Amino acid sequence: MDQPTADTTSDRHHDSHAHHAKKASRKRWLIWLILIVIILLIGFAFFHPTKHSHKTNNLAGNVQPVAVTTAHIDDMPVVLQLLGTVVPITNVTITPRVNGHILDVYYQEGQYVHKGDLLELIDPRPYEATLAQYRGTLAADRAQLEKARVDNARYQRLIRQNSTSAMTARDQEFTVQQLEGTVQFDEANVRNAELNVMYCHILAPVDGRVGIRALDKGNYVTAGQSGGLAILTQMQPISVIFTLPQNQIGTVADQLREAGALTVDAWNSDNTQKIASGTVKALDSQIDTATGTVRLRGIFSNEDLHLFPNEFVNAHLLVKTLHNVLILPGEALQTGPEGPFVYRVEPDMTVKDIAVKVGNTDTQNAVILSGIKAGDRVVTDGVSHLRPGQKVSIPNDKHS
Repeated sequence: MDQPTADTTSDRHHDSHAHHAKKASRKRWLIWLILIVIILLIGFAFFHPTKHSHKTNNLAGNVQPVAVTTAHIDDMPVVLQLLGTVVPITNVTITPRVNGHILDVYYQEGQYVHKGDLLELIDPRPYEATLAQYRGTLAADRAQLEKARVDNARYQRLIRQNSTSAMTARDQEFTVQQLEGTVQFDEANVRNAELNVMYCHILAPVDGRVGIRALDKGNYVTAGQSGGLAILTQMQPISVIFTLPQNQIGTVADQLREAGALTVDAWNSDNTQKIASGTVKALDSQIDTATGTVRLRGIFSNEDLHLFPNEFVNAHLLVKTLHNVLILPGEALQTGPEGPFVYRVEPDMTVKDIAVKVGNTDTQNAVILSGIKAGDRVVTDGVSHLRPGQKVSIPNDKHS
């Protein structure tokens, strides 16, 4: 009995020792794990700022060449670019006013003619014969009227002497009045016949260019004939009709009222070349409800005849000029999530992004209302790789 008891006690002691050893081993592994995590955290904290610092040093060390401009104070014209069409001030369809054959044509197609020039001649002989007939009738009736007046004067003397009846004298007065009416009728016939003879001579009503004629010599024409004989277009001066959006009417109307006239330039259809300069003096009387625009007419002297009827042009309307404003070229403006900004070159030759407020603009420049001041240097070229704080160089820079 004693021996088994001793063995059992020994086994229990051995198991207890093994349990304690295993527990101690777990503690050691846990301590090592904690130490490893701490080392990793220290390493991350040590190397991360070094990497960030290296990136910052690279940004500052990487010098980007750029082109710059200097913000300056100047005058800025406010110009509206509008679509327009060249429209003649006078465009006349030459239409016959009498019937007859065309005897002759006195112009070449496309010729520039002057007011009063003879263009075509319609056979006047029938109208000249009618005129002669009416003049003969007028002469005969005037003679009868003169005789009737002499007789009437004689009857008036006789009636005062009681040598004729009052009725006879009165009848003679009526004869005079009747013949006076006849003479007036004859005179009207003569004037009408004279007009018909004059209408046989087709004259240019204005200075201008004659287009392609519809009928040649020998054709028979009728008064008011559809299509006419040719079209005469006034070329000097000439006008451009262009449309103005209704939200800009107030500004333009104010300037017209103040200045009396505005300057307008006509540019070609692709807006690359100026053709002519003119003036605008008035707006149309109403807005086109279909387009929400109002028409304006610009008048151009067209001395070189470069403006041609129905030609499409771009109208540059000078509304006003802003004086003493801060100006930058348009290429200096950048667009970001919060609006327009510029890269300003700092004294240490780094760039800083500056938000700006932009006013009026044109095809080249912009008015800067706030954000920078006159004398600030702003990047215009080489911005694609720029970041705030970036070092830059300016080739041929006198300030460097």
